[in-house]
Amino acid sequence: MKRTKLALIYDFDKTLSPRDMQEFHLLSTLGYDDPNAFWAECDAFARKHNCDGILSYMYLMVMKNDGLTRDQLIEEGKYIELYKGVKTWFERINEYGRKHHITVEHYVVSSGLTDIIMGTPIAREFKKIYACTYVYDKDGKVKWPSRVVNYTMKTQYLFRINKGVLQETNDADLNNSTPESEKYIPLENMIYFGDGSTDVPSMKVVQQNGGTTIAVFGDDSKRSKAEELFKDKRATFAVKADYSKGSKIEKIVQCIIDSLEAKAKLDNYQ
Repeated sequence: MKRTKLALIYDFDKTLSPRDMQEFHLLSTLGYDDPNAFWAECDAFARKHNCDGILSYMYLMVMKNDGLTRDQLIEEGKYIELYKGVKTWFERINEYGRKHHITVEHYVVSSGLTDIIMGTPIAREFKKIYACTYVYDKDGKVKWPSRVVNYTMKTQYLFRINKGVLQETNDADLNNSTPESEKYIPLENMIYFGDGSTDVPSMKVVQQNGGTTIAVFGDDSKRSKAEELFKDKRATFAVKADYSKGSKIEKIVQCIIDSLEAKAKLDNYQ
């Protein structure tokens, strides 16, 4: 039986990890005891200069440390905490997929920083990480933003995965018409994991095209937002961010894999 591909696409902050990645250690090195003070400064800067919010935080991080380097950002990855079960999640889901003739691929689409994610122990699990990046000089020092991934821009990467045009600079093939039969991973074979309103555009694209969206929450104080996304039909499911063996998230993904296997078997009779 021909193997079917399934893409699991994750926001990172508050989806795989309980806080924004800058808050675990980086902001304290920039002189912020309270992370909220940094984000408030970013918001004020964005309003004053009519600036994209993601560009604002990338700019202020450099202004607070004009010697910021790629190595420093990668080093920050070791401070990132992950939700329960995340470290073993990928191996378990990949193995379940193999047993059911489904090839599972994992992707990150995040407004965080690629190089911080690259420093985490799960970086190797992703086929591609789409997140914000900088241009670095010969000494690895930050010079300029090279890529910004804001909330609506996240949807671009869903179509890159859909068409298999994974290189960020390849816009020609991304924009060319591609027959459905030649798409790398159909949108209906995608599961998008997110935590809030910033994920709504991506959730909408996946949901409207027959895929699955999962809104996660870290604790009961965040439950209402996930349930709101479910109520508004942005999310197919609203569940606690527990990725451990036997968790609700695992059972949902396993059921989706089962359904894809069943569909593939039925297709063989046509």
